[in-house]
Amino acid sequence: MGNLLQENMFAGHAIAAAGSVAVASSLTHPLDTLKTLLQVGAGSTQQLGIAQVVERVRLVSGVSGLYSGFGLSTLGMISGIGARFGIYEIITAFYKDGREDNYVYVSEALLAGIAAGAIESVMLTPFELLKLRRQVSASRFKTSISHKAMQESTPPISKLLPGYTPDIKAWNSTVGLLSTLSPKHPDMVGALKQYPWMLTGSGRPPLASDVKGPFNIISLEGWSALWKGLRPGIARDCVFGGVFFSVWQFFHIAMLNWKALDINPPPRSIDEAGPVTPLASSLAAGFSGTVAAAASHSFDTAKSRSQCIVTPKYIAMERKLLRWKAPGIWLERVTGMSPADRNIMFRGLWLRMARSGIASSALVGSYLLAVEYLF
Repeated sequence: MGNLLQENMFAGHAIAAAGSVAVASSLTHPLDTLKTLLQVGAGSTQQLGIAQVVERVRLVSGVSGLYSGFGLSTLGMISGIGARFGIYEIITAFYKDGREDNYVYVSEALLAGIAAGAIESVMLTPFELLKLRRQVSASRFKTSISHKAMQESTPPISKLLPGYTPDIKAWNSTVGLLSTLSPKHPDMVGALKQYPWMLTGSGRPPLASDVKGPFNIISLEGWSALWKGLRPGIARDCVFGGVFFSVWQFFHIAMLNWKALDINPPPRSIDEAGPVTPLASSLAAGFSGTVAAAASHSFDTAKSRSQCIVTPKYIAMERKLLRWKAPGIWLERVTGMSPADRNIMFRGLWLRMARSGIASSALVGSYLLAVEYLF
């Protein structure tokens, strides 16, 4: 097996990278779940604490609820992080082309990280949407309602939103209010049932925890919903990638310069100082991930909250036809942030910083150890 991997370097590095991503994801996914629930559960008047979130998850789905969406998260991280590091290596290879030493400036690492983050966001967004919907469902109490009876009264449910159980009490209340109107339409109630946003019986779209499967999302919200939150995601990953790689490169250069002080005679170039130890590189990556998470957290909150909103494709079509403009200043409109969420943009900051730091350190450390073992 070792000889086979040595003959095929790409396959060996791919296996090492996938394994390191799985290790990092398994260590930090509970932190990501708590961070997500803190972000989407916050409001202008009420904000859940971490103890309340943990207790709610424990009551609803047990300790295993902290790992809701773990498989999707791991698959998304494999594709997203692979794209991030792959694009970064390609861009920096152009920077280093023609230079005597294998050197990348911090500013070049910043620009390469920004470009890599944009590609990562496109790859990662569908997986994050599905993961977030499962994480939200892990903290929501299920209601016992006759699903079959409601499907018989509203046949479009089985076609538009398979597996969804509406609120019968709210629907009956809506029907009662409509019954006082003059029925010019021969079947007003039946006609209203054809609209997806009336399926809950309250005139509002279903909750995100009820629309968590890919087929349910596509049938109700359309294919484009898989990339919901792409704009704040691109802003988040561009900031994260730029800060992460620039800080990491800064520490890498500093460690090589420090190492070169003990070499006699002094090396002619920084490459002659030798490689950095896996432990030092892992710790530097962990610190870089923590700083990058702090710098990009507001965009992460905006993405999580936007992905938690169910917008039926018919409503999205109406907004497009009416040329509906998003509120807020130009930065909020461009990055997809809601002005109503300005006071809660840093919810779960410390959890995300801890998650990114641990994940980055575990990712780099396990990858370097795996490569050293395999090759």
